[in-house]
Amino acid sequence: MTGTGPAAQEIDTTRPHPARVYDWYLGGKDNYPVDEELGRRIAAIDGGAPRAALANRAFMRRATRALAARGVRQFLDIGTGIPTEPNLHQIAQSVTPGARVVYVDNDPIVLAHASALLRGTPEGVTEYVQADARDPRAILDRAAAVLDLDRPVALSLVALLHFVADEDGAHDLVATLVDALAPGSCLVLSTMTADFEPENVRRGIAAYAAGGVTLVARSHTEVGAFFEGLDLLEPGIVSVAHWRSGEDPGPAGPVSLYGAVGVKPAR
Repeated sequence: MTGTGPAAQEIDTTRPHPARVYDWYLGGKDNYPVDEELGRRIAAIDGGAPRAALANRAFMRRATRALAARGVRQFLDIGTGIPTEPNLHQIAQSVTPGARVVYVDNDPIVLAHASALLRGTPEGVTEYVQADARDPRAILDRAAAVLDLDRPVALSLVALLHFVADEDGAHDLVATLVDALAPGSCLVLSTMTADFEPENVRRGIAAYAAGGVTLVARSHTEVGAFFEGLDLLEPGIVSVAHWRSGEDPGPAGPVSLYGAVGVKPAR
């Protein structure tokens, strides 16, 4: 299948992009000098930033594997980022080959790599939608062409919401998406916090701001607000490094990202 959505705009190589900086942290090749420059600047300020990127990917792998093992067969991943193997669909379809996965991102470089994202199992479906995370209704409309929203869906907002401030609609974004999903659906979320390393995080936020990128750190209580009305899976809201880390552990050391998985109960 092919990606859907508006035609890609020209890639801006004059300003850093969070997805490309993240790619640089992960050792990827799909970034530009401006992204590497910001990544190096942040890593010099906060040596834990590359570690956090790796730990976040490990959290995504564990959460996806856990939900697929629980019987979830549909996945909606918003803020996909540049492909880094194993991708979410590879993990989900390794557990349940018939899993249906929709990736969503608005970065044209991700669209350029959509063909790599779309290589899934013959039994399953893997699709890419180009859309902005701040337009959840458009995302739901397009995702509904692939996913049955009357059946459980795992919604992944992994390392996305720290780029969306509360005043820019972060809570409305999550509520709109979760409200549209069937009971039994799950919210997989990770986002930055200053609870563990406040000074390092403060300096990292300042470095991103100097590069023209908004970054928001949230407390444990503030992250919990995104899961209101959902039943948290054990161990609740913890550093992504500690979420079921016995299997597929990430790198050692503190990680300033909270992660959790919540299940939408039957009403």
